Amino acid sequence: MRKTVRNLKVISNLRLNDNHHLIQLQSSEPLETIFPGQFANLLVENSAIVLLRRPFSIYSVDYKENTVSFFIKIIGEGTRVLANSPVGNFISTMFPLGNSFTIPNEREKILVVGGGSGVASLMILSQALCDNSNEVSILIGARSSTDIVSLDQFSRYGEVFTTTEDGSSGLKGYVTDHPLLGAQIGRFSRIYTCGPEPMMKAVAQRANLNSIVCEVSLENTMACGFGVCLCCITDTTQGHKCVCTDGPVFNINDLKWQI
Repeated sequence: MRKTVRNLKVISNLRLNDNHHLIQLQSSEPLETIFPGQFANLLVENSAIVLLRRPFSIYSVDYKENTVSFFIKIIGEGTRVLANSPVGNFISTMFPLGNSFTIPNEREKILVVGGGSGVASLMILSQALCDNSNEVSILIGARSSTDIVSLDQFSRYGEVFTTTEDGSSGLKGYVTDHPLLGAQIGRFSRIYTCGPEPMMKAVAQRANLNSIVCEVSLENTMACGFGVCLCCITDTTQGHKCVCTDGPVFNINDLKWQI
């Protein structure tokens, strides 16, 4: 798959809440084909302490307008600089990187589970699943309602459910407390998830116990995007693999997880 490094223009920077931004970048040339689950490495300019690119899941793509969007959570200097990129600025973008989620060829009932900034990779996935005539349920977990974003957009592609630890939105508790991952889990033939590793392991365990196909998108540190720096190694049934090139999407049966 062809990868490119291109200066993309910031045409929109939407502040979703105190810590989250959605930035839309536009290419002067047609975009390469981007598949759900792939990511990009963005260069942080004008920072004396951030030397390496930062990886971000691709949130959405518009091939007519040649735009690609990224969901950015501010957690440090690099993400702060990128989240505050002004409209008209250019960001050096290396993309598309990594592999992708598996999109079924026939209609299936599918559960998409996201937590924290992991929801970033699930928007483009939910759209692709919906466009391929699948029945999609979307479950999003967060600490509180202020941490949940983009519900209106997710609702375009399936029925949306939420859980929050403080009970301020949806069911109080963790995503694994929701009936969709409990008594109702048998409805689904596939589960896709991205978020904190403990959450993904818990979801994977539920899927495994019910013999449901499950794919996870790992969020290991991916500095280079080409499998050179070896920062993102994960242990699989076929040995150690780089998340940036062999992933970030893995079938749970291929991971050496204690589930």
